[in-house]
Amino acid sequence: MLSLLSTYVVRIVVVALVLVGDTPAFAAGFEERIAPCLACHGETGQSEKPEVPSLGAQPVNFLLIQIYMFREKLRQVEPMTAAAQGLSDEELRQFSAFISKLPPPNSQADPPNAARMERGRLLAQTHRCGFCHQPDFSGREQMPRLASQREDYLVKTLRAYKSNARRGYDASMAEVMYPIKDDEIPDLAFYFAHLR
Repeated sequence: MLSLLSTYVVRIVVVALVLVGDTPAFAAGFEERIAPCLACHGETGQSEKPEVPSLGAQPVNFLLIQIYMFREKLRQVEPMTAAAQGLSDEELRQFSAFISKLPPPNSQADPPNAARMERGRLLAQTHRCGFCHQPDFSGREQMPRLASQREDYLVKTLRAYKSNARRGYDASMAEVMYPIKDDEIPDLAFYFAHLR
């Protein structure tokens, strides 16, 4: 877990990156630099690769924080950690702004199982997921969009928060996941993935 000072520093840096004026026109070669991102995360914002998140319509601040954390090695997941090395603050802003404007992903194509949807809805309600992620789970500020995210990615991420293998810039997700049983995670992920 990051120290309180580290958390404070991350928040100051993110605020500074967001507040430094409007994003200027993309520099020459932006299309080449963003191409590897879109190859994995989907040209339209919807990932087709197992356990790789869809990034379309994610809040710009969430994206900015995540890329910053990869660049600073506060999150280490290859190939993201390597890809973020050497990115300037301006590039972080450009990438985040571009990706946030991609369309939201479509919900899972298979028809939702009503019993699983209800179990997931009750879990989301009980653990107040909509408080941070919005009642429609579209995300806001530094909280990610959960609606229509890849189910396999959600299962992997929720388990990583529960086991403390994935750490955020604060401890809120570890605290939220603590009382959730491992066998409840698939229904919660199923619910979010099938939201329209």
